[in-house]
Amino acid sequence: MKILLLEDNKKLNAAIKKRLELKGHKVYNFEDGKEAYENITEGFSCFVLDINVPNIDGIKILKKIREYYKDVPVIIISATVELDIIKKSYDFGCNDYLKKPFFIDELEIKIEKLCKIKDEKIEFDKDSFFDYKSSTLIINNEKIRLTKKERLLINLFITKKDEVLTYSIIENYVWEGSFASIDSIRSLVRRLRKILKKEYIQTVVDTGYIFKVP
Repeated sequence: MKILLLEDNKKLNAAIKKRLELKGHKVYNFEDGKEAYENITEGFSCFVLDINVPNIDGIKILKKIREYYKDVPVIIISATVELDIIKKSYDFGCNDYLKKPFFIDELEIKIEKLCKIKDEKIEFDKDSFFDYKSSTLIINNEKIRLTKKERLLINLFITKKDEVLTYSIIENYVWEGSFASIDSIRSLVRRLRKILKKEYIQTVVDTGYIFKVP
């Protein structure tokens, strides 16, 4: 999982990053709010934000995240006891709040709980489901092993079914913030369509795609 971590305490920042990377996560860590703010569109699956950080505070970053990501989990970590700030965190869309000091195990548990869909089998019709953890798609009892990008794309489609996914959204999520041409995205979609066999993926002209289950 690709995680953005914003924490201005260097020791705590490094400790969280190390622990999460030992769990196999890809952690992009920042100590400055402005730097984190400038990177939030880079295809993250989870955000861990301190509030009182230099230049741009965590609440403003949270508001910006919710403009771009509707459902990506955001966990606030903060020493503040001000109820107004805590309330604002939830009002602006944080999923959980962890008061400092805390054990990193607590944060790890919250991340796993909020992002548990990554480890579950996701059904998209009565004969088909996707096992994210093993990167396996099962269609009519046939097991199909997916590449990383195929896995990310099918996960995005299934969890956002019936929603229009623009080329930009697909690029940021599947290529994890790296550049991808429209031709590259179309090529990946063609491969997935061939694997799925049924017409689940529909084209939205000049915009992107939508995943619909009959």
